[in-house]
Amino acid sequence: MPRSPQDVHKKLLGENGEKLVEKYVKKLGFKLLERNFRTPFGEADLIAQEGDELVFIEVKTRSNEAFGAPREAVGADKQKRYYKIAAYYGAKNGEEPNARFDVAEVYIDGRIEYYKNAF
Repeated sequence: MPRSPQDVHKKLLGENGEKLVEKYVKKLGFKLLERNFRTPFGEADLIAQEGDELVFIEVKTRSNEAFGAPREAVGADKQKRYYKIAAYYGAKNGEEPNARFDVAEVYIDGRIEYYKNAF
């Protein structure tokens, strides 16, 4: 089934946001390990290493705040999925990760708001 123009726009907006956050965290000294890491529980946008912490980063990109701040879209269900994704990643790599969960908000003007230990 073909995607609607709105779906394509949202996908491109999200991909652009992920690229911007990837550059942002690299400038902060993070080592990027995975992008769009898929599991049976869902997908982690970015996985990076900062010091001894494995950082799972949810990227939320918005063209406006009509429906609230982007970080508000990371509710309890999304958080539970990220915990399962982290456990899956650790099992895949043979270790229990020292995990942290961050959220990055990206706005259409390129501005990034970054929240460490967001949940």
